[in-house]
Amino acid sequence: MLALCVCWGFQQIAIKLVAGDIAPIMQIGLRSTFAALVLAVVVGRAEGGRAFRDGTALPGLIVGLLFAGEFLFVAQGLLYTTASHMSVFLYTAPIFAALGLHWLLPEERMQPLQWLGVAVAFGGIGVAFLGGGSGSDAAGGRAADGINMLLGDAMGLAAGLLWGATTVAIRKTSLSEAAPSKTLFYQMAVASVVLLAYAALTGQHGIRYTQAAVLSVAFQAVVVALSSYLAWFWLLRRYLASRLSILSFMTPLFGVSFGVLILDEPLDRHFVLGAVMVLAGITLVSGAGLLREKLRRR
Repeated sequence: MLALCVCWGFQQIAIKLVAGDIAPIMQIGLRSTFAALVLAVVVGRAEGGRAFRDGTALPGLIVGLLFAGEFLFVAQGLLYTTASHMSVFLYTAPIFAALGLHWLLPEERMQPLQWLGVAVAFGGIGVAFLGGGSGSDAAGGRAADGINMLLGDAMGLAAGLLWGATTVAIRKTSLSEAAPSKTLFYQMAVASVVLLAYAALTGQHGIRYTQAAVLSVAFQAVVVALSSYLAWFWLLRRYLASRLSILSFMTPLFGVSFGVLILDEPLDRHFVLGAVMVLAGITLVSGAGLLREKLRRR
């Protein structure tokens, strides 16, 4: 789990590092294409011709569109804001997922401690946005003004919202019973088509074949888009999801650390305080059950 958090924390950095050679939207589109092709073989060998006649095609399309929208916002947001900011705002997803599941599934009703976590997290988002105008990083080394930084942060938050909606959609449809490789295939396949089409339509499809660009896209395709997600699903089948979710919150900490150390991104005090509040709130929401269990044992 620690290795996965390091990997996920570095993915925004990998995108940002070579944004001058290949646009972020193109990077994510290419990595999604690679993962979709590999997963198509995996699903085809496991289920054959019946693979997409089991009622998962429509939910798969919906989840795929949500996933594509999430990474569209990530890619475009990285043109305006820092990788550090994106790492934090993207990981607001558990808050939105918890709110959606609360209203849709009776067994997922939130307790007072979780509502407190939601309030703390949204308070943290507000505080972090206060510092949105003081950063100074963007693709190609151009300084982002205050409005651009806020726009990028808002896109990161929108990506977190769509990630949360994806989680809810999976839980509420037949995909909840589907093999993880099939669910991931739907996400990657739709994202591949949508993101590459968007890159072409907006003129962001150019590629400079530098060594850094090739290595970055290879890392994202093989390690992030394919291996890490399959490893995550494997862990979820063998360990308590609540404990894994708490550990996953190390990801934005790694993302912020990598952004500062590798990209020399600035840290505003409002953003730091807001990020701490967001992570504390998410921990309360996702770890409330585990915390209550420990308190009862005492």
